[in-house]
Amino acid sequence: MGELLSLGLVSFSAIFFVVDPFSVVAVFFAIKREHTAEERRVTALRACVAAGLVLAVFAIAGAWVFKLLGISLGAFKIAGGVVLLLLALDMIRTQPSRTRITQGEVEAGAGKEDIAIVPLAMPLLAGPGGIATAIVLMSRARGGPWWHAIPVLVAIALTAVASYVILAGATRTERVLGRTGLAILERAAGLLLVAIGIQFMLDGLGDSFAGRLFGQ
Repeated sequence: MGELLSLGLVSFSAIFFVVDPFSVVAVFFAIKREHTAEERRVTALRACVAAGLVLAVFAIAGAWVFKLLGISLGAFKIAGGVVLLLLALDMIRTQPSRTRITQGEVEAGAGKEDIAIVPLAMPLLAGPGGIATAIVLMSRARGGPWWHAIPVLVAIALTAVASYVILAGATRTERVLGRTGLAILERAAGLLLVAIGIQFMLDGLGDSFAGRLFGQ
C-alpha cells in the first residue's frame, strides 16, 4: 500500500507540474474573457476531460506504438527529458514556451468559437511534455506488478480534475494568486521539471547501455 501511495504521489506531482494548468490560466482567460463564467466552465470541463483521455491513451498504448515503430523506450526517455528541460527553462524564466504553444496557435485559437480541444486540451494541457511524462511513468510502472499502473492513471485523472478547478475559476485564480504568485509557482514547477527531465535522460541512457550490453 505504501509503495502504491509513493508511486501515486510521484506520478501526480510529475504529471501535474508538466501539465501546469496555472500557466494556461492567462491564455485561457485572455481568449475567453468576453464569455460568461458558465461558458468558461463548460469549455474548461471539455478541455480537461479531453486532455485526461489523451494522456491516458498515450500512457497505455504509447510503449506499444514505439515498439511497432522500432523506437526504443530508452531513446524516448532521453527525448522526453530534452522536451521537459526546454519547458522547464521557459518556466523558470516565466516566459511563454514555444515548445508548448506558439503565438500563432494562440492567435488562431482566439479566432475560434470552440477552443476546448484545440488549443486548450492539445497542446496547452496535453502537450509533448505531458505525453512524454505519462508514457515514461507508465513504462516504469510496467516494470512491477500490473497494479502499479493504477496510480499513474489515477494521477492523470486527478490532474485533469485539478486543471478543471483551476481553469473553471480562472478569474478567481488570477485574482487570488496575482501575477507574482503565478510567476513564483511557475518557477518552482520549472525547477522540479529540470530534475524530472534530467532523471528521464539518465534513465534512458541507463536503459540504452543496458540494452547494448545485454545484446552483446
